Amino acid sequence: MSDEKNLSDDLNDMLGDAKEGAKKAADKAEEFAEEAKEKAKEFANEAKETASEFADSAKETFDKATGENKKILAGILAILLGPLGVHKFILGYNKEGIIMLVVTFILGFITCGLGAGITGIIGLIEGIIYLTKSDEEFYNTYQVGKKPWF
Repeated sequence: MSDEKNLSDDLNDMLGDAKEGAKKAADKAEEFAEEAKEKAKEFANEAKETASEFADSAKETFDKATGENKKILAGILAILLGPLGVHKFILGYNKEGIIMLVVTFILGFITCGLGAGITGIIGLIEGIIYLTKSDEEFYNTYQVGKKPWF
């Protein structure tokens, strides 16, 4: 009987040790899971921040590139088609574009072309101004600052 009792005690000790080892393993696994969760959160936040910075940078680059294209297009159209105010429409100044059209056609008809000549000179001057400004200065003045004349 004593052998059975020793065997039973040994089995109970081994079972206790196994339970204790399993609990330690479970605790360690939980600890690793928490660390992994924290690292995943940090990584996600860094990824969001990087994506946001990239998006802002891309938008700024696109805006500047679009501003440069509008600068050249608006400058050339102002020189060539200044009396029609096409360059004003390109820059989003619809009211000013309509004013130039009205002055060119109505005032031009009444004054036998003098109105068209005046708007032609205005277009030529604006075209030269547009093309001689730096890209950044043009963008800040006419697209951000919305300065419609000269």
